Amino acid sequence: MDAAAAPPRAAWLWEKDAYRILDDKPARDEALRFLTGKGIGTVYFYADAWRGRTAIVDQPDRLRAVVRAMHKRGLRVFALLGSAELQTQEYVLPDRRDRAIAMFERVLDYNRGSKSHERFDGVNVDIEPYVLDDWAERTEELARDYLDLGAILMDLKRSRDPKLVVGPAMPFWWDGIEGLSWNGRAARLSEHVQGLYDYVSLMDYRNFAEGGDGIIAHAGNELAYGSKIGKPVWIGIETLPGDLAKLTFHGKDEAALERELALVADHCRSERSFAGFVIHHFSSYRDWLAAQTPSRGPR
Repeated sequence: MDAAAAPPRAAWLWEKDAYRILDDKPARDEALRFLTGKGIGTVYFYADAWRGRTAIVDQPDRLRAVVRAMHKRGLRVFALLGSAELQTQEYVLPDRRDRAIAMFERVLDYNRGSKSHERFDGVNVDIEPYVLDDWAERTEELARDYLDLGAILMDLKRSRDPKLVVGPAMPFWWDGIEGLSWNGRAARLSEHVQGLYDYVSLMDYRNFAEGGDGIIAHAGNELAYGSKIGKPVWIGIETLPGDLAKLTFHGKDEAALERELALVADHCRSERSFAGFVIHHFSSYRDWLAAQTPSRGPR
């Protein structure tokens, strides 16, 4: 990365926000102003079912209009797949795998039926098997199920839309699952995932850069391995409020966020895998920033 360049930024944009943007042009225009104003260059735009609607199938022209508008403003648009409401953590299970495949194929079908400036540039897969109740007891089995599913999705991408850039949201602690045997090779779970996909978005949720429990330390293995194999690593940060203060910038201000990200960027520029930052998520980030802006009283 050019030492003088600011690292690229991306943002997750989830169900409620995505469908509001699909339905309401003023909301779309406001979102575009915000995203471009904050230097966001890539949007992970939720692209599957929500509350009985599946716009990518039922209202593709609305989705095409959004993607066109984002591309016109210079944004890259990735289809965001995964949903707590749909319980997509279960999609790693062999008897639920068909649902994940169908979800992914809807994006491939949409792209095939759309013009070049209306197509998704990539996919971000947010399927989190560690949310399953028996993850602790069946970690290695479920991790292999996750990898098997990823291999299927990547085979589909290569055969039907090879230019599509596909990667997962991955927790930073998967590098701690070591010696996992998959496809005849033993390695860290994180390394299997990085080798499988085109890129990873690392959920590196801390609000400080330095120290043994900081953003830099938690991204170290993934950045080093990404540089080794030529795969990008995006570093994800959180702005939602949470029970554990260190996980999010919500209790801090924008100056603190920018200060810590600058420290991360300065440290990581030497790693060619460092792709930039991805912020979780659009509306929490916007609302958090708005709450810091002093209101103007009567004049």
